[in-house]
Amino acid sequence: MNKDQIKGRVNETTGKIKETAGRMSKSPGLESRGTVEKVGGKAQKAYGDVKEDLKKDLKSDADR
Repeated sequence: MNKDQIKGRVNETTGKIKETAGRMSKSPGLESRGTVEKVGGKAQKAYGDVKEDLKKDLKSDADR
């Protein structure tokens, strides 16, 4: 697991919390900020997943 995967998951979770809190408190600003943070976290997590996959592929190619 790399830093981007961890930070992405944290940002995604934080965004979900903000989004829900904004919905419950009827604060569209907080809800939209949470949505943006959640989507950004998903993108960062996906980037980290790709980096990890490439790292594993390169390692397996070097082992051959």
